[in-house]
Amino acid sequence: MPKITKIPASISRYTSAPIDAPVKRKVAAYARVSTDSEEQLTSYAAQISYYTEYIKGREDWEFVGVYTDEGISGCSTKRREGFQRMISDAMAGKIDLIITKSVSRFARNTVDSLTTIRLLKENNVECYFEKENIWTFDGKGELLLTIMSSISQEEARSISENVTWGHRKRFADGKVSVAYSRFLGYDKGSDGKMVVNPEQAEIVKLIYRLFLEGMTPHTIAIHLTEKGIKTPGGKDKWNATTIRRILTNEKYKGDALLQKEFTVDFLTKKTKKNCGEIPMYYIEDDHEAIIDPAVFDMVQQEMERRKTGASRYSGVSIFSSKIKCGECGGWYGAKVWHSTDQYRKVIYRCNNKYNDERCTTPHIMEEEVKTVFLKSLNKLLANRDELIENVKLICDKLTDTSELEAEKEKYAEEMSLVADMVQAAMLENARIALDQEEYRQKNDVLSARFEAAKKKHDELAMQIEEIETRGQNLRHFQETLESLNGQVTEFDSTLWGSLVDYITVYENGEKTVTFRDGSVI
Repeated sequence: MPKITKIPASISRYTSAPIDAPVKRKVAAYARVSTDSEEQLTSYAAQISYYTEYIKGREDWEFVGVYTDEGISGCSTKRREGFQRMISDAMAGKIDLIITKSVSRFARNTVDSLTTIRLLKENNVECYFEKENIWTFDGKGELLLTIMSSISQEEARSISENVTWGHRKRFADGKVSVAYSRFLGYDKGSDGKMVVNPEQAEIVKLIYRLFLEGMTPHTIAIHLTEKGIKTPGGKDKWNATTIRRILTNEKYKGDALLQKEFTVDFLTKKTKKNCGEIPMYYIEDDHEAIIDPAVFDMVQQEMERRKTGASRYSGVSIFSSKIKCGECGGWYGAKVWHSTDQYRKVIYRCNNKYNDERCTTPHIMEEEVKTVFLKSLNKLLANRDELIENVKLICDKLTDTSELEAEKEKYAEEMSLVADMVQAAMLENARIALDQEEYRQKNDVLSARFEAAKKKHDELAMQIEEIETRGQNLRHFQETLESLNGQVTEFDSTLWGSLVDYITVYENGEKTVTFRDGSVI
C-alpha cells in the first residue's frame, strides 16, 4: 500500500502571506480623485490619511507609501503618473500588496484593469479592493473583478454620454465655451460672455498685420519670440501652428463656430476633427470683435493664395511674393550681394533669371520698391474722393448676388425633389417585388440627376462666396483710403500690405503697381 505524506500549505490563499513567517509584507495603497473640486480634494486627503494609518496599524505589514493621482480620469491608466510609478515599483519587487478603495478607483476600463492585475499576479503582487472585498489571489477574485470592472466601465460610459449631451445641448443653445487660460485676446466676463483683453488684443492685431504685410506664420513666430511676447499658454517660444490657429479662428471677428471637434472614444478621450459627422453651430456677432471681419476674410483669402502659388510662398520680408516678373510671370526673390563685406545689400530679382527661362528683367532694390509704391499711392490719392465713390459703386454692383442666390435655391429645390424621389423608389422596392434591373437603372438616373444639381449648386455657392470676399476686400480698401488725408511721405508697411496686390517689373525697367481694387498705376 502506497505511503502518503501531507505537505502543509506555506502561503495564505487569501493574502499570499507566508504562513507562520516573521517576514512582513510590503504594502502600498492607491488613491485617486477625478476632479479638482473642493469636495473631491477633501475625499482625496481623507483616503491618504486613512490608508497610511490602516497599513501602519498592522504589525505584519511594512508601509511602503500611498501612490496618488489628483484630478485624473480613471478611464485610462496612461496619463496617471502615480499609478504608473506604483506598478513600476511593484514590478521592481518593492511592493507585495496594493490596497485601494474600490475597483472604480483602480480603473474604469475593464481591459486595463484585468491586464494590470494579471501582470501584477505574474510577479507575485496581490491587490485588495476594500469596498468589494476582493483579493486577487483568491480563486473567485478574477471573476468578481471582471464583473465589477465591467460595471465600472459602463458607469464611466454613462457619465461620459451625459457630459457629451450637456456639451451638445449648450452648443445647440449657442453657448460659447473657451479655454481662457490658453486663448489669447479674451477674458471671461461676469455674464459668462467673452470680453476683450486690451493688452492681449494688441498682440492678436499685430499677428494679423504682420501676416498681411507678407510674413509667414513661421516668421511671425520668430518675431514674437524675439520680442519676448508670451504665447497663449504663457510660454516663451512661439510656433507656426499657434500663429496659424490665431489667424484662422473666427472668434477674433466676433463669430463662433461650435463643435469643431468631438470625442470618439470615452475611454481614451481621443478627439477627432468634425468633418460633418455631427452637427456644428455657427453664431454670428456673438461677442466684440478684435479683428474687422473684412480683414479676417482678407487673411483667409491670402492664405489660400499662398497655398495655390506655382512655387512655395516665401515670407522672408514684406516684399516676398509681391514683386512679379513682367516677362515670365514668376515672382521675384530676395538675394544678398556682398554678404561678407561693408557693401552688403539686399536686392530682388526674378527667381527664373538663371533657370531655363533666362529672364532678362532687371533687379530692383528695396528702397526703389518703397519709392515706386509711394509715387503710385500718391497718384491714386490725387483723385481720392472720386476713387472712393467708384469703389462704392463697384462694391454695390459686385456684392449683388440676388440672381445667383435665386439660381442656387433652384438647384437646392431640385436636389430635395430628387432625394424624395429616390426615397419613394426605395420604399416601393421594399413593399413590392419590382424588376431589380429596372429599379437599378431608375436609381442610377436619379443619382446622376442629383449629382448634376449638387455640382451646379456647389459651383454657385463658391461664386457667391468669392464675390462676397471680393466685396469685403474692396470695402476694406475703401476704408483705408478714407483714413488717408493728403500726400503720404513715408513708407508704411501696413498700407503696403492693405492696399497693394503686387508690383510688376518689365524688361525695359518700367514698373506698375496693381492695387487691391484692380487699379494699375
